[in-house]
Amino acid sequence: MRIALAQTNPTVGDITGNATDIARMIARAREGGADCVLFPELAICGYPPRDLLLQGGFLKACTSAAKELGEKHSDGLTLIFGCPLPVGGSDAKAPSGIANSLLAYRDGKMLDYYDKRLLPTYDIFDEDRYFTPGDRTVVIDVKGTKVGLTICEDLWKGEDAGFASHYADASDPVAQVVKAGAEVILSASASPFVLGKSPRHRAILKKHAMTHGVYVASVNQVGGNDELIFDGHGAAFSPSGELIAAGAGFEEALTFVDVPASLQAVADPVAIRGDEEHLFRALVLGVRDYCRKTGFRTALLGLSGGIDSAVTAALACAALGPENVTGVALPGPYSSEHSKTDAYDLAKRLGMKCITVPIAPMFEGAVRTIDPAMNAVGASTLGEKLPDLAEENLQSRLRGTTLMALSNRTGAIVLTTGNKSELAVGYCTLYGDMNGGLAVLCDLTKNWVYRLARWMNAHPGACGFAAAPIPDGSIEKPPSAELRPDQKDQDSLPPYDVLDEILNRYVEKRQSAGEIIRECKGRAGFAEATVRRIVRLTDVSEYKRKQAALGLKVTGVAFGSGRRMPIAQGWRSP
Repeated sequence: MRIALAQTNPTVGDITGNATDIARMIARAREGGADCVLFPELAICGYPPRDLLLQGGFLKACTSAAKELGEKHSDGLTLIFGCPLPVGGSDAKAPSGIANSLLAYRDGKMLDYYDKRLLPTYDIFDEDRYFTPGDRTVVIDVKGTKVGLTICEDLWKGEDAGFASHYADASDPVAQVVKAGAEVILSASASPFVLGKSPRHRAILKKHAMTHGVYVASVNQVGGNDELIFDGHGAAFSPSGELIAAGAGFEEALTFVDVPASLQAVADPVAIRGDEEHLFRALVLGVRDYCRKTGFRTALLGLSGGIDSAVTAALACAALGPENVTGVALPGPYSSEHSKTDAYDLAKRLGMKCITVPIAPMFEGAVRTIDPAMNAVGASTLGEKLPDLAEENLQSRLRGTTLMALSNRTGAIVLTTGNKSELAVGYCTLYGDMNGGLAVLCDLTKNWVYRLARWMNAHPGACGFAAAPIPDGSIEKPPSAELRPDQKDQDSLPPYDVLDEILNRYVEKRQSAGEIIRECKGRAGFAEATVRRIVRLTDVSEYKRKQAALGLKVTGVAFGSGRRMPIAQGWRSP
């Protein structure tokens, strides 16, 4: 039996377009001699469809497209693809809910359907909100081989994300499908990319194959849908635990699996690429697909000469092409000369356009306009003291206003350049540097931004650049917002090595302030006062994050839909 794993890049809600892509991939699988072709979870509507599932007519459109696809495109092979179905199947007279299902067709007739049994409800997942879990084990016959059907979490059981305890009392769909006679397990998946998760997926697939003595093959969705990025990386393992097929990462692909396999060694793209390359490819795909699927063809961003805007610009140029990206240098009263020269050096290296819009005249005019109002409310005038928060934020907001005016006139999306470290502690300005439609680096700590920059410079060819894209000055100079004389980030924040570790422990690992203090006792920079201050800043900055641009998720806990913290709250970390 020859299986084709078809990792497609659906647009959520584009049912007709997704069905067309599936049909195209079926034709390719047929040409390659496939007996069976497997598509990702909810391939017909894209994952995650969220509240579209509750909109009138959506479910019917999905089932109608699925029926047409199965009846017209399954000649001579077994077609298996994901689709939301009324509980009880598409012909149910009085459905009691919606199921996350797989449909199996052959020669124009439906063989069976399978409803996902384990529904993840943690992090960004909210499947209990929409779906009713299945209760049937489904095994179909393909050329005399018993093939068991599963969907995503049925295999992972939360082990890949640290939530295995959610299923401690649940039955094991894998064990049950093997008990029902499956010799091959096929799993349709839509598992978002997270740094370090793909190797865990490989280990889980291998464990199932060896534990049960069966072939296990999984195909994953690819592409960006809102803040989520899907990496593809389909794979198949033999009963002895050998990797016998591996799909490409971060691109649509068709991967063939022969059962029984020759057991010839297969190179694993997950293993041969490092974290930096996976991260680069994920972010480029996330930017490209967000713009493509929302209709943006061009982008613009502020270029400060610093590391964050430099990395954001490089990713944008790789995603959209340098001819479609414009950088805007926005020097203010306290901008250094190297901030301008580094911005233009970056633009030259990337081949993108860069323009300069000085904000000093706007700033002076704004001060003259606002100062009478300050007097009227009994407040000190702007500039009366050494530049304070009001004056600093005014500069940032003038930059944001300029970028948004250019965006409105040109139709280009504004990319925000802030990183996770800044967003965590509120080192960013609402309606200023937070302005924009997509936050590219918001799930990367400052140290990861530097790490990615150095990797791009060391591997320009792998990134599609002719030479190192990031100026040395942007990497080497101390980070600064340049909103007052001789300002440095470390004037008000601890060193980023310290800050990022505190944030990783508090946000990602969910440790309390006390736990962080105890575990880091005696280490330079981790004084109790520092830890508690950073934890407190993270808590009180939630209101900013709720108003931030949608950001690309690449870690286990991102500031977004997977981290749901209240704004008005009185909890203090012990």
